[in-house]
Amino acid sequence: VQLQASGGGLVQAGGSLRLSCAASGRTASLYDMGWFRQAPGKEREFVGVIIWSGGSTYYADSVRGRFTISRDNAKNTVYLQMNSLTPGDTAVYYCATRRALNPKYDYWGQGTLVTVSS
Repeated sequence: VQLQASGGGLVQAGGSLRLSCAASGRTASLYDMGWFRQAPGKEREFVGVIIWSGGSTYYADSVRGRFTISRDNAKNTVYLQMNSLTPGDTAVYYCATRRALNPKYDYWGQGTLVTVSS
């Protein structure tokens, strides 16, 4: 499975960005797609996740109400809509996916940089 993340860039505080993550290869039986981020000097943290089947979503407290994850199954693509961005959201954002019953995310995208200016 290959993941291609895109959509990062520079945005002012209060603005919005939408990230995309397209999956290719053996995508059958994939369970969910998670979004993670890593800010400079900090550990990677969980942002949110969407279950491929059914579309249930879960978010970190820090982004709940501002970020929305959606999917397009026909395109094997997941989106991360980010609104009301703050400088604290500045990070490299990664998408990752895994097969059912696997506790670890096996497949990772290359990361896309989001920079929020004040």
